[in-house]
Amino acid sequence: MPIIVNLDVMMARRKISLNELSARVDLTLSNLSILKTGKAKAIRFSTLEAICKALDCQPADILEYVPEPD
Repeated sequence: MPIIVNLDVMMARRKISLNELSARVDLTLSNLSILKTGKAKAIRFSTLEAICKALDCQPADILEYVPEPD
């Protein structure tokens, strides 16, 4: 998949656990885990906004586009 989720990188930089982020953004651990592992098919803007606010970052810090080789 050409969209890479770098949520784990930002969490490590901010020294925040999945449990703490879950509480801050009001998402279940299961849903955050799916997002963190890159298994999510979509993300709501409201969820992305809440994560960016909690981690004090920009959407591009979490999501990265890497084109697949031809």
